[in-house]
Amino acid sequence: MKTLYLDLSSGISGDMMVGALIDLGVDVAIIEAALAPLEVGHYHLHAAKAVKSGIQGTKFDVHLESEEGDAHNPPRPGPERGEPAAPQAHAHPRGHHHHSHPEAGNRPEEPPAELLPDAVDHRHDHPHEGARDFAEIRDLISGSDLDEWVKRRALGVFTRLAEAEGKVHGVPPDRVHFHEVGAVDSIVDIVGACVALNELGRPRILASTVTDGSGFAPCAHGRLPVPVPATLGLLAARGIPFAQCEEPGELVTPTGAALLAEFAESFGPMPVLRPERIGYGLGTRTLRTRPNALRALLGECDEGSGSDEWEADQVAVLETNLDDVSPEVLGHFLETALAAGALDVFHTAVQMKKSRPGVVLTVLCEAGRADEFTRRLLRETSAFGVRRTVADRRKLRREFDEVETPFGRVRVKLGFLGEWMVQAAPEFESARAAAAAAGVGVREVLSAAAAACESRKSR
Repeated sequence: MKTLYLDLSSGISGDMMVGALIDLGVDVAIIEAALAPLEVGHYHLHAAKAVKSGIQGTKFDVHLESEEGDAHNPPRPGPERGEPAAPQAHAHPRGHHHHSHPEAGNRPEEPPAELLPDAVDHRHDHPHEGARDFAEIRDLISGSDLDEWVKRRALGVFTRLAEAEGKVHGVPPDRVHFHEVGAVDSIVDIVGACVALNELGRPRILASTVTDGSGFAPCAHGRLPVPVPATLGLLAARGIPFAQCEEPGELVTPTGAALLAEFAESFGPMPVLRPERIGYGLGTRTLRTRPNALRALLGECDEGSGSDEWEADQVAVLETNLDDVSPEVLGHFLETALAAGALDVFHTAVQMKKSRPGVVLTVLCEAGRADEFTRRLLRETSAFGVRRTVADRRKLRREFDEVETPFGRVRVKLGFLGEWMVQAAPEFESARAAAAAAGVGVREVLSAAAAACESRKSR
């Protein structure tokens, strides 16, 4: 199975992801051609071969321009001392201006959280000129002539990003505003990554454990701990494991986290993989303990189903028999384990020794988190032991989208077998919110959303 493995030991950002995919062989002109009809602003793309900590890779950047052709971006620093500049590729979207810029340009060190080029402007009541909210970006992408797969995946990434930012600041996702620079950078990085993945044949994506920096990061609201709230929310919503390293500051940006949450199937050591191509997407900072680069390996993976129709991974199945646990403790464990990122938690009634009624408590989790949930079972229930097995799993490729109903937009989960959509179901929480806003029963909204899903499946 064609597989892309991402080494996240130095974190990930949107521009590092696009840079790595270009370094794998995607022509930046293909990304340029796909983005140009969106007409999101005056900018041009910059993909340069450069060296970071002795490793050659691709530094991808977006240069925003005024309508007069002047660069908004501050001057780019040159290459690291002792590291030569390398040939560059420049892409100039249709209708946008060209201007000169420094050799081996690097995006300035990405500020975290709200100041990130790919973050949002949180002045929701009075967005400044040039701001785009999530609803506008969603309509822009939905109405474009991009490949349907690219549109679905790009909207999935943006939806995750807007929901995470909205939750942090207490506003609906549609009202999350991206300032002028952030909107252009976000659209280019997210849509560009989806275009590049489509060009590579839509490989299955696996990743290492996420590594972020430590300490605090400055943002518009003061100093915030790393991971910053939006990044942490994105990782937690998907149950993505992460660790911190001694590097000060932020290594994982919200856009990088959103791309991982949308695309990566699992996180852990690299499986048996026959690499065909290796790419490096370079960051800007010079780190003390590691190269500031996202390494991407593209090749054939022996682990999996042997079928390109479904996705495959491995999950840990943890079980324990209990006959002396109270219903309150059992219910509390289910809630907390699911909140901690378990894939599923359930209990089955059984008859145990001495004819005692009991339950088999089962936890499904990512294989790399089996120890964590085993420890949770032993500490939070009356279990004296836990049975553990690792199971191969085959599953539909999942995507999230929204459908229009008479009561507003409702988020839906889509299941694909290859390119065929075989499952489509409304998300209950989204339907409940729409029902509350419209003043109708949730069943009515669910029925309308289900009908819209069936219409989507029949296309």
